[in-house]
Amino acid sequence: MSTLITGIAELRTQDDDLATLHGAALVVDGDRVAWVGSAARAPAADSRVDVGGRAVLPGWVDSHTHLLFAGDRTAEFAARMAGEPYTAGGIATTVAATRAATDDELRANLRRHVAEALAQGTTCLETKTGYGLTVDDEVRLARLAAEQVDEVTYLGAHLVPPGADAGAYTALAAGDMLAAVAPHVRWADVFCETGAFDESRSRAVLTAAAARGLGLRVHGNQLGRGPGVRLAVELGAASVDHCTHLAPADVDALAGSTTVATLLPACDLSTRQPLPDARALLDAGAAVALATNCNPGSSYTSSMAFCVATAVLQMRMTVDEAITAATRTPARSLNRQDVGHLAPGARADIHVLDAPSATHLAYRPGVPLTHSVWRRGTRVIPP
Repeated sequence: MSTLITGIAELRTQDDDLATLHGAALVVDGDRVAWVGSAARAPAADSRVDVGGRAVLPGWVDSHTHLLFAGDRTAEFAARMAGEPYTAGGIATTVAATRAATDDELRANLRRHVAEALAQGTTCLETKTGYGLTVDDEVRLARLAAEQVDEVTYLGAHLVPPGADAGAYTALAAGDMLAAVAPHVRWADVFCETGAFDESRSRAVLTAAAARGLGLRVHGNQLGRGPGVRLAVELGAASVDHCTHLAPADVDALAGSTTVATLLPACDLSTRQPLPDARALLDAGAAVALATNCNPGSSYTSSMAFCVATAVLQMRMTVDEAITAATRTPARSLNRQDVGHLAPGARADIHVLDAPSATHLAYRPGVPLTHSVWRRGTRVIPP
């Protein structure tokens, strides 16, 4: 069953050849884009939808989230807003609540967050384990995540549990825990940061994960300059995320590598950290992505539009750069060729804005602009 979508004032294909089209149309056939071009030359289809002069872009690709959790950290947030510093240790609060939750409770919470993101145009999601930190709990989180999201990442190396020996826990995270979780995930991540995992322990987990065929991701350089970026580039990680505190050598290393710098501006705002220097990264030639880092402790938002607006208004990214960083580049960081762009053969993940141009995402910050969403060729918003 094919559908012609027409009445598109601006179509941001995020495809190098097609670029941005005006007065455009596209055809969806099954779960794929079948045709893209001028509305005047649109082929026939089984049905037709006129979006009334609105802008269309690919669904957002959110490549860094922590959506499988239980509990609440509102009090921690309030204390931080009153002046207490953010530290990695707060993760332990969520770990305790998540371990105590039932599978059904975790499923329901994940379903709520996935639906919330979808209603705002996010059609491809990555999420991580990391709030279990035992073999059984990490496997449980990976299994539950795989039921609802596109990409699952193992983050057993999120925090050394209180009372555990760091060396022994690292050996577990790189050994039996990794072996148990690996069949359920495509990626492995490490929180390489003061208060979490140092360089040698991060390297141990990442090299063990690579040996099992998992792709690598790294939390790096969030709380200060450190080894995270350098380690990610050295090991060929697909992405290093946060990149809040970068030395010039870090920028150069990213620019000379295939590792994507994934920036998490909502997290930096929530923790009162400086925003990353996106301009320096882009000007040096590094690949830059944006993601929400949706989690209960340091970035409790699922709004990619908020991240895009922040990147434009406060991080000196252009609208074009920010939209690319929220669609095509995060897809690259997930090794996905099917999402993040709208060209024939791509997955039909379509985000229609209630505006004539995607520039309105930054021009009208905070205004809910999602008009309708197709995921895998099916209109899901409104249902």
